[in-house]
Amino acid sequence: MLDLKDFSIFENQSTFDFKGFLLKIAGYWKWFLISLAICFFIAYQVNIRKEKIYGLETLISVKEESNPLFTSNTSLTFNWGGVSDEVQTITTTLQSRSHNELVVEKLQYYIDYLVQGEYNLIDAYGAVPFELELDKKKGQLTGALISITFVSESVYELKITFENSSVPLIHYADATSSTTNVAVGEFKKRYKVGQQVALPFLNWRLNIKDNPGFYKGNEYFVRFNDFDGTVSNYKGIAVRADDKGGSVLTLSMQGTNKARLVDYLNATVKMLIKRQLDSKNQFATNTIAFIDSTLVSMESQLKETGDELKTFRKDKNIIDVEDGGVKFSDRILKYDVEKDEITRKIAYYNSLRSYLKSSVDYSKLPAPSVAGIEDPNIVVNVSKLIALSTQRSEMAYAVKSEKIFRDFDNQMLAVKNVLLENIVTAKQALQYDLATVNSKIGASESVIRQLPEDQQELIKIKRKYDLSDNIYTTFLQKRSEADIVKAANLSDIHFIDPAKDVGGGLIGPKTSVNYVLALFLGILIPLIVVLIIFFVNNSIQNTDELSNLTKIPLIGVIGVNRDKTELAVYNKPKSALSESFRAIRSSLQFLYKKQNVEGAKTLMITSSVSGEGKTFCSINIATVFALSEKKTVIVGLDLRKPKLFEEFNLNNDKGVVNYLINESSVDDITNATEIPFLDVILSGPIPPNPAELIISEGLGDLISELKQKYDYIILDTPPVGLVSDALELDQYCDVTLYIVRQNFSKKDMITLLNNRVKRGELKNTSIVLNGFENKAKYGTGYGYGYGYGYGNNSYADGYHEKEPVLGTITKLVNWLKKERKL
Repeated sequence: MLDLKDFSIFENQSTFDFKGFLLKIAGYWKWFLISLAICFFIAYQVNIRKEKIYGLETLISVKEESNPLFTSNTSLTFNWGGVSDEVQTITTTLQSRSHNELVVEKLQYYIDYLVQGEYNLIDAYGAVPFELELDKKKGQLTGALISITFVSESVYELKITFENSSVPLIHYADATSSTTNVAVGEFKKRYKVGQQVALPFLNWRLNIKDNPGFYKGNEYFVRFNDFDGTVSNYKGIAVRADDKGGSVLTLSMQGTNKARLVDYLNATVKMLIKRQLDSKNQFATNTIAFIDSTLVSMESQLKETGDELKTFRKDKNIIDVEDGGVKFSDRILKYDVEKDEITRKIAYYNSLRSYLKSSVDYSKLPAPSVAGIEDPNIVVNVSKLIALSTQRSEMAYAVKSEKIFRDFDNQMLAVKNVLLENIVTAKQALQYDLATVNSKIGASESVIRQLPEDQQELIKIKRKYDLSDNIYTTFLQKRSEADIVKAANLSDIHFIDPAKDVGGGLIGPKTSVNYVLALFLGILIPLIVVLIIFFVNNSIQNTDELSNLTKIPLIGVIGVNRDKTELAVYNKPKSALSESFRAIRSSLQFLYKKQNVEGAKTLMITSSVSGEGKTFCSINIATVFALSEKKTVIVGLDLRKPKLFEEFNLNNDKGVVNYLINESSVDDITNATEIPFLDVILSGPIPPNPAELIISEGLGDLISELKQKYDYIILDTPPVGLVSDALELDQYCDVTLYIVRQNFSKKDMITLLNNRVKRGELKNTSIVLNGFENKAKYGTGYGYGYGYGYGNNSYADGYHEKEPVLGTITKLVNWLKKERKL
């Protein structure tokens, strides 16, 4: 007899069959093929619809240019910092909102010029034959497509479709928004080229460009975009420092229109040059503005003093008057000029000190040279403070980091504190000089008071006039000097290689990337689905899974029955399916021999649940025994849900139930079948107490009587996983066959079977895998030893019945129809 030690290991094993897993995945090849076809089709459609992306560059250099007119005698002095600081400033400026606002406004890039392409609208900037002259103070329709069709060379038709009664407007003069009411529907109107369009939602004049080419009958589209949104799109200009030279910058942009990219790159550099030069000239500009305001008051003062001098000279012998005071006049003028210079310096220091303490914007500070101050500490620090203040105001539009602003504020605070200390020191020295000059002026005035009254009056008037004239001349000289310096200044930014469309520049779309992505997704999507099915599906798929789940021997693999009848072996005795049952018969005979079973042999066939093929296996195993001329009987012991009578077209009025309640004898309930040597005993009418009838002594008597008449007794029992009837019948059986159906029986039921065998509730148990399809997605076949596996290869030719060719063709046609519907 078989002993439990022959299959003592019942626990699930965690080994993973990688090869089997790959074969399962390969079984779903149709899914992968369809998924790949769909993904590649989508990638192709995306590629042909995507606009081409171009990348263009321009190359500039940053070189600190000194003014050729700066000399050691030049009063205006500038200090702009090192080149590295300026490169960082330029990089920040190029990406700042304020800078890009100026460029977008100059180029009017908030206007889209479009034409209809094969799949979508295409940016036609630079290719349209016209340009729009906007009235920026009035509103323009925002976001909507405006169709412009040229009826002739001088007349165009305006067409707009309004879906809502209210539309948004934008006023580009101040970038504000508003709305206006319109009539829902299509608006159409014709205008002449150059005619002013004055509508509640449009205000422009359309002008034809020089050399426009042929455009009659062509349709173009115009769209007005939000100003701030447009600026944000262009803030992404890439700025990269050259590895070989830190002062060389590469500016690059990407877009769908090369003409638009070329214009923007060159315009942004030109705007940068202008702004940098304006910033560089800020020192001179502040000086000129201060001198101009001073000269206005000096002119009136000089005129007033001149008129006073003319009035005094009238009716006087001016020669006699002047002779006595010339030497005193020249001397005191010299002292007055010295005093004025000192006074202006002190006034400048006082004004600068007050400005530093009360203001935070130092970009308007005048140059110290306007007051004749040449102290390098004062000049350099004022220049540095102006540069830092200007740079900080530039960064306010582009940089959001509070740390950077704090760093600038700390630098300006340090310069300001140094300046305040310098002012205190400089003022102390000037106060001493002023006291000295005042004492000299006092000595000269005491001598003058001894002169005649007319000479004193003349010296007094001439003294005022000469002082005013001297100051006025000095200021004119300094203004002229500032103008010359300003005009001679050079920008530190230079074009090395302006942006230009020389062909090429195509960087996208990356069609190959899309196809690679399609390949990846085409494999990944069905793979994920298969994995979900694999991990969610808890049913038995192949023999390998059975061997991993249990050590109970597997003695047979039965294929799928393609016929409508259950009598597969009898109808096609040479089929592969019949051979699989014969293989099971051989295994059973070996088991009976091993157990030394003499005489009649009993076989119980059960399963976990209904639908796994117990009755089908019972009939065909009994048939192979009968075909070997062994008297065989099938006993239907599924008293709850009998099916056996349907397969043999018998009446279920009498059966086992009638015998157990002593209504009928064995002969009365035995039915002969069309198969020689095979009888069948049906279950009979469904009783109210099937479990009690099964455990009654009458069943033992029935088995004993059948052993006297038959060689093989096949017991068709109910599922052991649902009811306990089969467990009660195990005592009458020599061997138990447990039917497992592929892709139907659950793995948990095998664990339950292991427990029952381990506890001894089922003895001499073997497993039969039913409904097996030798396809990759179910794993590998079980091999030659069980009949059905080798029936699918060329070695089976001549041993098994072949299906008619017409039947194969019909199956192929049906499969193709299903695929087409899918």
